[in-house]
Amino acid sequence: MPRPLVYLIYNLLLPIFLIVGFPAFILKGIRRGGLARNFRQRLGRFREGDLFEESGDADASIWIHAVSVGEVFLALKAIEALQEAAPDQKLLLSVTTTTGFAVAREQASPTLKVIHNPIDLPWITARVIRKIQPKALVLIEAEVWPNLVAQLHRRNIPIILANARLSPRSARRYARFRSIVEPIFSQLTAISVPFESDVPRWEAIGISQDRIQVLGSVKFDSTAQGGKEKQKELEEWLRQSGCPSDARILLAGSTHDGEEKLLAEEFLALREEIPGLALVIVPRHAERAGAIVSQLDALSLHTVVKVPLAGEARPTDESSENPRVWIANTTGELRSWFSLAEVVMIGKSFCGVGGQNPVEPILAGKPVIVGPHMENFADVVRDLSEREGILQLSGEAELRDALRTFFLHPEQGATLAEQGRAAMTRHEGASARTAEFVLHQIESKES
Repeated sequence: MPRPLVYLIYNLLLPIFLIVGFPAFILKGIRRGGLARNFRQRLGRFREGDLFEESGDADASIWIHAVSVGEVFLALKAIEALQEAAPDQKLLLSVTTTTGFAVAREQASPTLKVIHNPIDLPWITARVIRKIQPKALVLIEAEVWPNLVAQLHRRNIPIILANARLSPRSARRYARFRSIVEPIFSQLTAISVPFESDVPRWEAIGISQDRIQVLGSVKFDSTAQGGKEKQKELEEWLRQSGCPSDARILLAGSTHDGEEKLLAEEFLALREEIPGLALVIVPRHAERAGAIVSQLDALSLHTVVKVPLAGEARPTDESSENPRVWIANTTGELRSWFSLAEVVMIGKSFCGVGGQNPVEPILAGKPVIVGPHMENFADVVRDLSEREGILQLSGEAELRDALRTFFLHPEQGATLAEQGRAAMTRHEGASARTAEFVLHQIESKES
């Protein structure tokens, strides 16, 4: 399909989607705060200090775009590597979600500005490009905004898709609509991918092989693991809320609806058999905490939430004979939680489709259990399974025995964790390689 026709269809449909989604956007903005700044910046309106002062081409910013919290953490790794490689380089990070923006904002510095991403309407993206005057755009993983990409392409500004993710399911869908997708993606300057198996998927939608490089996954790069202060903070919260210092923590990370109840039932069944067993739940969406509390209260569990629920006082020191379960209804702390766990279960893999990232707990040296639905991480799970570095179960019925094995025979969990870490060595240094890749693309355009 001709590119002008693709863009005509896109620009006719986009306003409709924006109008339909506007009420939800306003409600989220009110609930999470920062609505005025959020709304203003998405329209390309910035106040003094939001952006770097206008400067010459040599001093222009590299614009990096991430979607939500997960992509922001990945972007921050790449940003750290860019700052090491080019200490004086100005960097601008735009973020789609308000939760991702809050996490990114904590990392702002004299060389890093953080903004909300502009709406992908032609006149808005054109205004933002004129204000920023970027020397390159780095898109993290797979979010490609057609109007933004087209306008930068016309200006001969490099557009790099870094750590590009394309699951087998997404690849099939993209290939089915190649006539629509290719005119947009063909404007990308270069793509970096984590695995060799990613290359043919991108080629199938029209990206020539000479524009694709396999660099390993920034997400799975263990060179930036920090967070010791945050770990101490979390340990202190557990201690103050009644968790014994010698507790053996089963951590359920990035859970989705249904998985909290599943883990709570397994916890109740195993706690007498495994003394000291404690369950900590970190839901994928912190705002679900109230619903989780209701589900676990029905199981006669005493829930302790990290952030008090609106309109409810739940004193953490109240005496209760019911077993306690800790719910970390916060954003951006999951990586630190992994270090406190003895065994980790990854969510959206039992009661959902696609799965969540299983590698960060593996890099933290923990045995990791996932369910059958890990479609979004099929390549890495396959790689880990072949090296016996992760335990993937075929269903809920196998979960209790798996947990029993790891807690009663910790040496087996330690072996699994060590094999998992060994399998991930190929990704070490991916952040630095990505930074070099980005800088090389800029230098090639400038020369």
